[in-house]
Amino acid sequence: MSFALPENMRDYIDARVSDGRYGNTSEYLRELIRRDQHEQAAQRLRDLIADGLASGEGREATDDVIAELRERALDADA
Repeated sequence: MSFALPENMRDYIDARVSDGRYGNTSEYLRELIRRDQHEQAAQRLRDLIADGLASGEGREATDDVIAELRERALDADA
């Protein structure tokens, strides 16, 4: 994969690598991607929690309810 960056961004990345925390540019970029993936997952969880809170009254988590929710979740992934 290759891409172009403006000079000021390349200089910034070079400075981050030079300060010793990252061994090279690829390590720095991988770390940024991992952070973004983590933030996206955390945002998805926050959205799901907000949806759950807004969905109304809760119900007891019986085995039947858990099985229904599991089935709905698996159907949503398909």
